[in-house]
Amino acid sequence: MSEDKAGSPDTGGYDIRKVLKALPHRYPLLLVDRVKSIDLGERIHAVKAVSMNEQFFQGHFPGRPIMPGVLQIEALAQAAGVLGIETFELAGTGKLVIFMAIENAKFRSPVEPGCLLDLEVEFTRKSTRVCKFKGRASVDGNTTCDVEFTAMIADAPAD
Repeated sequence: MSEDKAGSPDTGGYDIRKVLKALPHRYPLLLVDRVKSIDLGERIHAVKAVSMNEQFFQGHFPGRPIMPGVLQIEALAQAAGVLGIETFELAGTGKLVIFMAIENAKFRSPVEPGCLLDLEVEFTRKSTRVCKFKGRASVDGNTTCDVEFTAMIADAPAD
């Protein structure tokens, strides 16, 4: 990790190439397009550009396409995955960040094609095995989803 002239950690963003190095997800289930900022061990701000070309819009709902709430939570979990993998320096090790629990999920407003979905996640508890997170998805500053969730860091399944 690089440091700026003042000696504090670089919290610059990640383009899609760096996101792909941190996450095992690929199209059509990769739901993080860019990391705007990351404060290792603390929080991440990522984004998902929601396009009409998303496969889920074909059936949810024709005539009024809305991003499913569970996919908003998945996008937040993927952002948390980047935060966990980078915090614990696990990129390239094959380790996965896997959901264990979802709590207190609330959906506040729909996410439609053409939106830029902001994904803000912070650790509420962390260890090298199990972590808890609090996440908020929003569009133009308006909250679309709040959730708390737990994930474990695990080995990838054997082939």
